[in-house]
Amino acid sequence: ARITLAFAGDVHFADRTAARLTANPDTAFGEAAAALRAADLTMVNLETAVTERGSPEPKEFHFRTPATAFTALRAAGVDVATMANNHAADYGAVGLSDTLAAIKSTRFPTIGIGADAGRAYAPYYVTVRGHRVALLAASQIRDHTLSAWTAGPTSAGIASAYDDRLIAAVQAARDQAEIVVVYLHWGVEGQGCPSGDQRALAARLAAAGADAVVGTHAHLLLGAGYLGSTYVAYGLGNYLWWRNSAYSDDTGVLRLTF
Repeated sequence: ARITLAFAGDVHFADRTAARLTANPDTAFGEAAAALRAADLTMVNLETAVTERGSPEPKEFHFRTPATAFTALRAAGVDVATMANNHAADYGAVGLSDTLAAIKSTRFPTIGIGADAGRAYAPYYVTVRGHRVALLAASQIRDHTLSAWTAGPTSAGIASAYDDRLIAAVQAARDQAEIVVVYLHWGVEGQGCPSGDQRALAARLAAAGADAVVGTHAHLLLGAGYLGSTYVAYGLGNYLWWRNSAYSDDTGVLRLTF
């Protein structure tokens, strides 16, 4: 079979995109949905807490959205979202609890976040045209979210790319799936070339068995190509974003055919 996987960048619902969500979750993506639907499996980075409660964490920007965000993702053709990013816990413990509750109640597939480390680092397995695909996610952004809300053995949070559990999870997924993809939150905002940390992590993930490594955070479209037999896309840019001129308005959908 020919299997097409699609990956788009940062998505959230704040200001202008929040207005679209409020008006109608089924059409919130507008014309940006067509390219997402044209694949067998589509994944984005949902960069927000899913809550209407909680207190803002001590950081500059805060994003949150109601659970209808998952309705909008489904309607746009998105099949799974990573939430391993620096905004998933913007509203503290209450917001994180609400986020996990919304994931459970809507049954929308999310990775890179969980009630404990076991669930945050766990691959998402899905069968596409008879072939098993594994998707994993983690954040490599050293900031307040990663320091305060990295998932632990008994504590909720996001998956950290600095934890060896990520590499172990990729190795385990390699034994269980024909296709293994890792979606990362990484890079430096506004920097057009991949950092040394990105390149080093890409090499480790390739050695662990990843077929593809993709990611966001720089708010720019970055370079892409092969690292041995592993396809690496260092930056997918913003996709459905709250404002213009967040470093760049260039965006797109990466489609990988296996």
